[in-house]
Amino acid sequence: MSVHQAEDGRKVTTHRLTEMKLRGEKIAMLTAYDYSMATLIDAAGMDVILIGDSASNVMAGNVTTLPITLDQMIYHGKSVMKAVRRALVVCDLPFGSYQGNSKEALCSAIRVMKETHVDAIKVEGGREIEESITRILSAGIPVMGHLGLTPQSINKFGTYSVRAKEEEEANKLIEDAHLLESLGCFALVLEKIPASLAARVSSELTIPVIGIGAGGGTDGQVLVMHDMLGITQDFSPRFLRRYASLGSLIKEATARYIEDVKSSDFPNINEQY
Repeated sequence: MSVHQAEDGRKVTTHRLTEMKLRGEKIAMLTAYDYSMATLIDAAGMDVILIGDSASNVMAGNVTTLPITLDQMIYHGKSVMKAVRRALVVCDLPFGSYQGNSKEALCSAIRVMKETHVDAIKVEGGREIEESITRILSAGIPVMGHLGLTPQSINKFGTYSVRAKEEEEANKLIEDAHLLESLGCFALVLEKIPASLAARVSSELTIPVIGIGAGGGTDGQVLVMHDMLGITQDFSPRFLRRYASLGSLIKEATARYIEDVKSSDFPNINEQY
């Protein structure tokens, strides 16, 4: 099994992501929420680390991403940034911190940047949040967009099924993608849309497009770390490839520890002072 090693140890920047797209180099992106895992992911050569509001699900046990707060995202952001040396780090603005009020959006983004020291923020939506994006960008804060399935709008959709399958929604997504680029977003995430549509958007935009459940025609891919490593075991969409089964390994190791403690096998004479 080959292991990727980043040839360039320099800090990844938004400019370098654009260079990667221009030369056809795929961009690898993964979520992280704490110091220990971020240390390992960054050392492995990850290009982009996303402090996702998916922390609401995998770290806090919520059903949706909606409950997580700005303070909680800042906590996770601080933890990750203490670990990262190379990857570009992007932090999600959580639900309610930027929609419908561009002044609040700017305040939220500034808090994240000042308190966590991340490199950029990510927001979900197109024309409906244009004013918020414009105001955030006016402060010199890099913004990554997110279209397609937008989990913060799950109550409006009512389902996690594939988005933009119909012509009207697909056309709106294309328009929104071009709008986000024209506003100044440095990259775009496309989630759970038809592969042909994602490939078209990627080819039409000059900014990098990162897919999740959007096929191989995008400029890069992102997954949730807990899903990719097999820590979560009750989530198996078509787009997910599990690269490890850590959930099973952790349970087995924990069971052996319990057994050794109960039988007085641990600690043994060499494991005490």
